[in-house]
Amino acid sequence: MMTGQELSKARRYEEIKEREISPEKRPLFHLSARTGWMNDPNGFSFYGGEYHLFYQYYPYKPKWGPMHWGHAVSHDFVTWQYKPAVLAPDTPSDCEGCFSGSAVTLDDGRHMIMYTGVLGEDGDSGKNIQVQCLAFGDGNDYEKYSGNPVLTIADLPEEMSNYDFRDPKMNREEDGTYTCVVCGCTKDRDGRTLFFRSDNGINWKFEGVLATNGKRFGTVWECLDFFMLDGKAVLLCSPMEMLKTEKYSSGNGTLCLIGEFDKENSRLIDEYDAPIDNGIDFYATQTLLTSDGRRIMIAWMQNWDALQNEIEGFRWFGQLTLPRELSIRDGKLYQQPVRELEKYRKSRIAYKDVHVSEKTELPGIFGRTMDISLKIRSENTGYQTFEIRIAENEEFHTSIIYNRNKHEITLDRSLSGTRKAVVNTRTFITEEYGEEMNLRMILDRYSLELFVNNGEQTATITLYTDLSADRISFQADGYAVMEIESYILGMPEETEE
Repeated sequence: MMTGQELSKARRYEEIKEREISPEKRPLFHLSARTGWMNDPNGFSFYGGEYHLFYQYYPYKPKWGPMHWGHAVSHDFVTWQYKPAVLAPDTPSDCEGCFSGSAVTLDDGRHMIMYTGVLGEDGDSGKNIQVQCLAFGDGNDYEKYSGNPVLTIADLPEEMSNYDFRDPKMNREEDGTYTCVVCGCTKDRDGRTLFFRSDNGINWKFEGVLATNGKRFGTVWECLDFFMLDGKAVLLCSPMEMLKTEKYSSGNGTLCLIGEFDKENSRLIDEYDAPIDNGIDFYATQTLLTSDGRRIMIAWMQNWDALQNEIEGFRWFGQLTLPRELSIRDGKLYQQPVRELEKYRKSRIAYKDVHVSEKTELPGIFGRTMDISLKIRSENTGYQTFEIRIAENEEFHTSIIYNRNKHEITLDRSLSGTRKAVVNTRTFITEEYGEEMNLRMILDRYSLELFVNNGEQTATITLYTDLSADRISFQADGYAVMEIESYILGMPEETEE
C-alpha cells in the first residue's frame, strides 16, 4: 500500500532514532514509545495471529505534538515488537491529528481502524472540530478511507458539541453486526456516551445515549469502552475535571460503571461505580476479548495531572500498563496481571512467618523487575502502619504504606529523585480486610503496579529513580508477621538481575 509523505517521514525517523535508545534504558516488559511521545493505547485487537496495539504517538520529541499512531505486536501480551507507524495527520479530515480509536476485523479479512480526526479551528469558537474516520489495512500498512469522515456533528442530537466528540471504541457482536461507543458531551460539557450501530462497519447509525454523566463524575468522559462481562454490562471511561471525594481523586480520573444493559433502548442502567485504578499514573483504558474468552485491559501508565515528562537522559516518554485480566465478583471489577506473565518468573524465593517491626531486608528480595506477593497480619499488640520501600538506596526510595486502622494505602514517590513538582503522593480507601492484608507488586524498572486483595483494587505509579537503587525493605510501627513469595522477572532464556 502507498503511504503518504508525513507517514513515510515518521517511519524513517523512528527507525533511525530507535537504534539510539539502549534496551536497558527502557522498561523490560511494559510497552514504551518507540521514540518520542506516547499516550493513549489504541486499536487493541487480535489480527493475523498476533495481538496488535497502537498508541497515540509523536515520534519527533518526548513531548505531546500532532498525533500519529505508533504500532507494536505481541504473541503473549508481555513482550512487544515495534512495527512502523500506521497513521500520520495528512488529510483534510485529520490535518490537526489522528487521535484515539479502535480496530476490528471485517468479513473480507481486512483490519479496520476507526479513529478521531481533528480538523482546523471553528472560526466562531477557536476550537478544533472532531470527526470519526476509517482506515483499512493488513496488519502492516493502512490506507485511509476515501469517504472520511464517516461520523460528524450532523450524526448527533442537536444539543451535542462537535468539539468533544472522540475516541470511538468498536465491538463485533455475536450476530455479526458492529457497535461503537463514542465520547460526546453537551454544549455545557456534561458527558454523554454515544452509542452507534453498523451492519458493515462503514456506515454507522446513531442509536442513542448509552450513559449520561448528569454532572456526577467530572465533565467529559474520554476513552470509552463498553462490554459484557460475567453477566454484567461494564462501561469504562476516563472523566475529566473530577471533584475530589472520599472515593475519587480530583482532576482527570478513571471510572468503572457496572449494571444492566437495556438493549431495546441502547441504555446502560448503572448499579455500581468505582475508580478503575487508585494510583497516580493511570488513564485511558482499552480492552479486547481473547479467543479463550478473557477480557484483557490495558491503559496509559501516566495521567495528564501528573506529567513528569522529558526525564533527563530519556529519548522516550510514556509507557502502557501490563495488560490485565478482568472479572466481575460480587458486582465489583477485579483485575489481575495477565497469566502469561508467569512464564517470565525466575528464581522463586519464599519466606513464612517473618516478624517485622524495625526496618527489615530479606536475602534475595531485591531488584527492579520483580513479581512479589505479600500477606501481612498483625501480631501481639498489632501495628497501625506497614511500609514497603522499593527502588531504595541511601538517598532515594518509593513507599507503599498501609494504614490498618484507617483502612488506607498511600503511594509516595516524593523521595524517588524526581525534580518535578508533580503529584507525588496518593492515598485511597481500602476495604476492611480484617487481620490479613494481601498485596501483589509488579515492578518493571520505572513503574509499580499494585494489586490489593487479589485485584479488588489496583494502584499504579511511575518512578524514574536510577536503576542502581534496587533494595526492597519492610517496616512496621508495631509488630507484623509477613509471608512473602518473590520472583525475578526476565526473558524466558535469561534472568534479569
